[in-house]
Amino acid sequence: MKLSHKKQGYGYTVTTREFIIQKPHANYYLQLADILSIIPAEPYGLKPLRHLPEWPEHAGLVSVAPGSRHYRIMVRRAVLHNRSGMRTIASCDFILPLDERMFRAVVNWSGLDPIGGGSAEDHGGG
Repeated sequence: MKLSHKKQGYGYTVTTREFIIQKPHANYYLQLADILSIIPAEPYGLKPLRHLPEWPEHAGLVSVAPGSRHYRIMVRRAVLHNRSGMRTIASCDFILPLDERMFRAVVNWSGLDPIGGGSAEDHGGG
């Protein structure tokens, strides 16, 4: 484990291999190698963190936390672990509030390069 952050109803953990999104009754496991991109996102109009099962193979998550900087994390696949068991979700986006330390940890450990070159710190964490 490299970094963990818990906040009212959700949490994040970054290890050397995965980014884990934790909710009270569901966890999402994203392999860092499966992260395609992370871009800033506008949270306005989004609903609270939830799974969207009506899109079976293109599920997504959205979240709103006032005052937080939000990012859209696009992944090739994710693993959902809930009371019903585990299942793989293909090609999905997560829109999440991430503080600067968590953002930097995900970017650094996933090996992503900021557009325009330089490090995540050069881009103000986003």
